Amino acid sequence: MSRVANNPIKLPSGVDINISGSQLNVKGPKGNLDLDLHPNISLEETDGEYVVKPADDEHIAMAGTFRALVNNMVVGVSEGFQKKLQLVGVGYRAQLQGNKLNLALGFSHPIEYNAPDGITIETPSQTEIIVSGCDRQKVGQAAANIRSYRPPEPYKGKGVRYSDERVARKEAKKA
Repeated sequence: MSRVANNPIKLPSGVDINISGSQLNVKGPKGNLDLDLHPNISLEETDGEYVVKPADDEHIAMAGTFRALVNNMVVGVSEGFQKKLQLVGVGYRAQLQGNKLNLALGFSHPIEYNAPDGITIETPSQTEIIVSGCDRQKVGQAAANIRSYRPPEPYKGKGVRYSDERVARKEAKKA
C-alpha cells in the first residue's frame, strides 16, 4: 500500500467535507474547493479523520495522489497558500491596480497580468509580489505565469524569481 495514502487526513476546526457520489466538496474559512474523485478511490471517515482507500492493488498510486490532493484542499481552505516573487534588475517594478498587476521588466512596453478568480496578489514593495489563495494549483500556476514573463538569466541574475530560488550564475565569456 502507498505510504502517502496510509496517512489519515485530519480536519482542523471549521472545515467540512461533503461527499456526494464522486463529487468532493471542502468548505472552510478561506473558501470552498471541489474535486471529482476517481471511480476506483473511496474516502472513508473514522473518528473525524479521513482515509483514502483504493478499490484494488492496481490503484495504490492513485490513492496516494488523491490523498495529497484532498489534504492540499483541507490545508488551503483552513490556512491558504502563498508564493513570494522578487524582481531583480534595474528599473524592474510591480504595481497593483485593482486585480491587475502592472510589470515593468525592461521591455519597451509594460506587461499587464490579470489575476485569476480565487487568487489575490499583493505588492508590499515595488520589487516584491505575493500571490495567495486557497487552491494550491492555482497559486503555483499564477506565480509561474508571472515568472515566465522574465525568468532569471544566469549571467547577471536579472528577472523574476521565487523568493527562495537560487539562481546558478555563469562566468562571462573571456576574450
